[in-house]
Amino acid sequence: MKTVPETFGSLVFGDRVMKSMLSAEVYASLKKTIDEGASLDIGVANAVAAAMKDWAVSKGATHFTHWFQPLTGITAEKHDSFISPSPDGGIIMEFSGKELIQGEPDASSFPSGGLRATFEARGYTAWDPTSYAFIKGKTLCIPTAFCSYGGHALDKKTPLLRSMEALNKQALRVLRLFGNTTAKCVRSYVGPEQEYFLISKEMYDARPDLRFTGRTLFGAKPPKGQEMDDHYFGAIKPRVAAFMDELNEELWKLGIMAKTEHNEVAPAQHELAPIYTTTNVSTDHNQLTMEIMQKIASKHGLVCLLHEKPFAGVNGSGKHNNWSVATDEGQNLLSPGETPYENAQFLLFLCAVIKAVDDYQDLLRISVATAGNDHRLGANEAPPAVISIFLGDELSAILEAIEKDEPYEGTKKTVMKLGVHVLPKFNRDTTDRNRTSPFAFTGNKFEFRMLGSSNSIAGANIIINAAVAESLKIYADRLEGAGDFETELHEMIKQTISDHKRIIFNGNGYDDAWIKEATEVRGLLNYRTTADCLPHILDRKNVEMLTAHKVFTVEEIESRCEIMLENYCKTVVIEANTMVDMAKTQIAPAVSAFAASLAGRAKVKKELDPSLYCSYEIDLVRTLSKLTDLIALRVDELQNALIVLHEAEDTEAESVMIRDIVLPAMCELRVACDEAETLTDKDFWPLPTYAEILFSVR
Repeated sequence: MKTVPETFGSLVFGDRVMKSMLSAEVYASLKKTIDEGASLDIGVANAVAAAMKDWAVSKGATHFTHWFQPLTGITAEKHDSFISPSPDGGIIMEFSGKELIQGEPDASSFPSGGLRATFEARGYTAWDPTSYAFIKGKTLCIPTAFCSYGGHALDKKTPLLRSMEALNKQALRVLRLFGNTTAKCVRSYVGPEQEYFLISKEMYDARPDLRFTGRTLFGAKPPKGQEMDDHYFGAIKPRVAAFMDELNEELWKLGIMAKTEHNEVAPAQHELAPIYTTTNVSTDHNQLTMEIMQKIASKHGLVCLLHEKPFAGVNGSGKHNNWSVATDEGQNLLSPGETPYENAQFLLFLCAVIKAVDDYQDLLRISVATAGNDHRLGANEAPPAVISIFLGDELSAILEAIEKDEPYEGTKKTVMKLGVHVLPKFNRDTTDRNRTSPFAFTGNKFEFRMLGSSNSIAGANIIINAAVAESLKIYADRLEGAGDFETELHEMIKQTISDHKRIIFNGNGYDDAWIKEATEVRGLLNYRTTADCLPHILDRKNVEMLTAHKVFTVEEIESRCEIMLENYCKTVVIEANTMVDMAKTQIAPAVSAFAASLAGRAKVKKELDPSLYCSYEIDLVRTLSKLTDLIALRVDELQNALIVLHEAEDTEAESVMIRDIVLPAMCELRVACDEAETLTDKDFWPLPTYAEILFSVR
């Protein structure tokens, strides 16, 4: 049996493999492309392709694919075999540099948001050498960007790479001002914690709502949920442990540094956390992780649910995005230093994040906006829809001292120019974590807690990278033109703290008083739903920032707004249609059948003893009869709400109608059906209950 070090990365065409299989010249040229963004010579590409093919074939691969991330939220791949005809009528295994660098999948059926007509089929995939190729099954998967014939980005990777380059460019400008002349690049890093549910496949197959939508649209609260707090970090059940063991092994083979696994708060809920890596690679890895989770679960007779809120009344699943920024020399720019200059640099990058989050709180909310996540945000396991930053009491007090040019109470040092001498040695974890904060500083990184479990992390990190790049650009422009660098730096830090301290909040984000203070006193945004926030991606300040850093073109921004609104509308309409179908063909007939059975039972009892009133049966039949009528009424109301959607002038108007008409109608239908579940004999009820689903895995 292979050890973990032997297993790790065994299916990855990584640095060690490349170094052993490529000539020194080819390896050096490729590394320069990866590390510094240098152009790739076709001769180098041919050499890399040949080595990549030989390695993949030796591992049993027969096909290759350009693996990309279209705007569907999942990955896509088209497989081509390595075989080519030989003169003697046989075949040879070939793979050229041209095939490595560029592919041409049909782009007509992928979301484009109006960037192209349906009949325009041509699209291109382009190799991303910063993310290593890997083998999945018998296929060599080459991570690629995906664009249209006209050059527009049709994927999540392209703008993510652009945002990383924007951050790199502006961060290097700032570092040069602090005298760092050796750093060649600055990268953002992410470690995404992935939450998920594991349920029995038998239960899943018996629930049309789970099969069609990924969440339960009906379900009464079980007698026991998460009230006892006995699942969190509890002993892992054997069946789940077997799943986790196999999952770890498969992830490790692909070079994914799965580190932590445990039971989460809700019954049947779990979490996996990797060691962080560059944002681009981490995004690829997280997409693979979600895919492999579902594949491994199926082998164990389980289903992995990645919906943000698969069950009402218990915690939903998020994806905590731990974001930091560091140089190629290993310096974390969000870690305080030992000298005043190092601390000034730390403060400036910290202020850049604070400014970015405040200036672009709407874009951060948009980056996590989905129909599923709307059910989760603001609940007991997720931050509210209002964006704020948690810094902890000590760091907040330090910033306040700098703003006021006063000594920090924790030190006897006096205030100096730059204001940084008030900063004591700042140790990690000097303040407790705040799980209610959307954007929390945790020592040397920020934890963005608003992402939903099924979200690609690309969207959120595109916005974080771009917004911080904008802050750094403003700082660099100002400092490069300053007569006195230290004085200008000090004033700029003070000004940032003063202008953006409204976004800093260390208290309870679940408190209604905070939401009132945030919106009415501090003027922070509170976009409760996807329909509320998405159109604001087209606000002038947002378009100007994203296009100025060349993260998106105007057309690409407009397309993404259209695609996300369409996805929101389609998701809810599918849910509503599923509810109608289940209520009409399963729930109402079951309740009616049980009522008829009760009526028959009452009749028999009456015949046996005419003096009996049969109050239990009669009263329950009356209640159930009223409920079946109510269910029928609520179904009609929901169907009418869906018909009204056809009157919408555009997708934005449709999303508002869904928010205001369809979702309330869905809620009313659910209330009636869930009440019926609590009164209907379990032998008549057609669906596995919450109690059965959540506690079925042993």
